[in-house]
Amino acid sequence: MRIALCSSEMASLAKVGGLADVTDSLPKALKAMGESVWVFLPLYKQIREEKGQELRDTGAEISVWMDGERRKARIWETQVHGVHVYLVDYPPYFHREHPYGTPEGDYPDNPYRFAYFSKAVLEAMAALGLEVDVIHCNDWETALVPVYLQHGYRKGFGGVGTIFTIHNLAYQGVFPKDTLSEIGLDWSLFHMEALEYYGNINFLKGGIIFSQVVNTVSPTYAKEVQMERFGYGLDGVLRKKGEHLFGVLNGIDYEEWDPASDPRIYATYCKGSLEGKYLNKEGLREDKGLRHGNSPLAGMVGRLVEQKGVDLVHAVVGDMVSMGIQLIVLGSGEKRYHDMLMELQGEYGDMVSINIGYNDTLAARIYAGCDFFLMPSRYEPCGLGQMIALRYGTIPVVRATGGLADTVVEYNSDTKKGNGFLFNAFKPGEFLAAIRRAQGVYGRREEWGVLVERAMECDFSWGASARRYLELYRLAQNLASER
Repeated sequence: MRIALCSSEMASLAKVGGLADVTDSLPKALKAMGESVWVFLPLYKQIREEKGQELRDTGAEISVWMDGERRKARIWETQVHGVHVYLVDYPPYFHREHPYGTPEGDYPDNPYRFAYFSKAVLEAMAALGLEVDVIHCNDWETALVPVYLQHGYRKGFGGVGTIFTIHNLAYQGVFPKDTLSEIGLDWSLFHMEALEYYGNINFLKGGIIFSQVVNTVSPTYAKEVQMERFGYGLDGVLRKKGEHLFGVLNGIDYEEWDPASDPRIYATYCKGSLEGKYLNKEGLREDKGLRHGNSPLAGMVGRLVEQKGVDLVHAVVGDMVSMGIQLIVLGSGEKRYHDMLMELQGEYGDMVSINIGYNDTLAARIYAGCDFFLMPSRYEPCGLGQMIALRYGTIPVVRATGGLADTVVEYNSDTKKGNGFLFNAFKPGEFLAAIRRAQGVYGRREEWGVLVERAMECDFSWGASARRYLELYRLAQNLASER
């Protein structure tokens, strides 16, 4: 198939969250299966600065009306894993320090920036002469692609299917209704069956309604988003999508995340030869000033925001330390969580290490060097951290929600089945009970070694998920052809 994937992030070029990892890995897997795939991305300042010499000017120039004026952009090209990536170069919108905003908040012109990008993707395809079968859009930043496709760009794109992937329903792109005309859409779309959303407009809602196929990034999350509790006001819209709403579990790149060859970790290791894992634990402790000994080391890598259950971690750290469990955290997010966690480091000294920011090498070392990996999320559309942790033989302790429930199975000491430890209610006591169960098995060293090796046998590579996406691409194309 001929597939165009449009996204606001790609890990090899510009990463903020898990969307970037998917944009990096899925096209790579599709290309390996023999499919034709192109990726479209904004040309952010950091890409220009870090990859400038690798960029090639395609010679294509486009003109897009947005926010009261015609705005011209050039299209540049590079390659990631052998996949062609086209970059929309419009400096007034994209030559900024961050993709979405500063720590103080989102850029106020984000609706124009990403509406512009959505239009530019369609203009660029025409200018480059690309004939595609399906356009794969991701999250609210590209949710207007299927809207524009049906309202202004039908000519030249007849029979092209669209699939829209929701990576996190909490982020929807809700803006004042007056924005509608400023982004070049007709007021006829301001109603409940289109973009209207409680007196505003909702980009993500448009992506859901005007795409032939919609999916979330795990089967359980696809069910959860149809419930009022998880639906963020769009549960009814998603229920209405019916048989064209799916859940496809994300995968991870097993070439990038491989403890047998990872150059970032202290010592490589593999299933059946775990000595290197224990060297990683000691190296991590040494670097971060943590006390040496036989006690467990728990790690957490990810965004420090409410969704991730940081407040639960804060609530149980005292008990963990009294149990002899050390904690190392890597991530960034809301300042209140930064401050909350840094207080713990001051209080518990050589038992707790808090690292604000993101460092790819330290992340790999945490995955390799820890015994437990904590993900007590309030909700989790998919989650990649638990998959990477399993790959490195670090046992997940997670809340049974979304993709966590799809990938982690409670370990049973009697049957010796399972790969981690789960809890249900979002309560410190339940979280701590799961940690205690993990510590109990950790104390039985032979049994723990078997569990670690079983974890490393889990397969969350992209192969099966990429094949499932191909099925959905064909469905979207068939549905579009029937219009």
